[in-house]
Amino acid sequence: MSETRNVSYSFLGPAGTFTEAALAQVPEARGKAWRAVNNVGEALADVVSGRSVAAMIAIENSVDGGVSATQDALANVPNLRIIGEYLVPVNFVLVARPGTALADVRVVNAHPVAYAQCRSWLEATLPHHGHIPASSNVTAASSLLDNDQADAAIAPPGIDTRYDLTVLATGIGDNPNAVTRFVLVGRRGALPERTGADKTSVIVELPEDRPGSLLDMLEQFATRGVNLSLIQSRPIGDAMGRYRFVIDADGHIQDERVADALLGLRRFSPKVLFLGSYPRADKRPIEFTSHYDDDVFIGAREWLTELIGDDPSAT
Repeated sequence: MSETRNVSYSFLGPAGTFTEAALAQVPEARGKAWRAVNNVGEALADVVSGRSVAAMIAIENSVDGGVSATQDALANVPNLRIIGEYLVPVNFVLVARPGTALADVRVVNAHPVAYAQCRSWLEATLPHHGHIPASSNVTAASSLLDNDQADAAIAPPGIDTRYDLTVLATGIGDNPNAVTRFVLVGRRGALPERTGADKTSVIVELPEDRPGSLLDMLEQFATRGVNLSLIQSRPIGDAMGRYRFVIDADGHIQDERVADALLGLRRFSPKVLFLGSYPRADKRPIEFTSHYDDDVFIGAREWLTELIGDDPSAT
């Protein structure tokens, strides 16, 4: 068997999840083996061990924000890089065993993120329901056929074509524009080339707990004209009140303004974890004012070099 045919990709399974739909958007993954796993930790372990070349994991959704399990895993597993991001529109249906009516539903099985995104519909339609968490949306549905702990499940559309289930309601998500952002994570290696429509992700710990410390961190980006599309705090876990910050910045590390911001960030904090620079899923070009062009930063460095060299022609 050739090396190419041995390449595999991991995703949160089983088949039919939104994560699998995100992996289907990766051209390099087509025709390769796909490995369904149970959680983010297992997906990243596949990458670290070399079992898979990359893993697709959910990192953010437009309703609930960052996925904490993913952010925490990326903060604690070394030598990984985000090499791409992918967007999947999210919608849900409520399914049950054949013969079950909506009025019969007392307990709903659902992945916690899906449950949160359908909470208003559930409270309005099934005000006295209970909730059993599931590891994935597909598992929530398939478990209805394994046991009777729940009467219904929140699942992706089309799940009834895979399992003998009845759809009780469609479009139950509270936000019809809900989107989940997924990232493809590989081992540390060559960065994707910059495209002009890129994103850079880092995780930063504040060096000390003092007034203005967070502002100092944010100024590393603001003074270089770098916009932040995500900033979220996560507890470090070693003491109460200690947090790390997950940050997505517009631009690529090869952009002078982003590189200079990262240098400033590293001087500010000794604990900066670079997660990668990669093309934006929406392919929207990054906008910034002209005084943050690469040539401005390069010209400033050349000017300083001339001063240090005591060049008489320097002004």
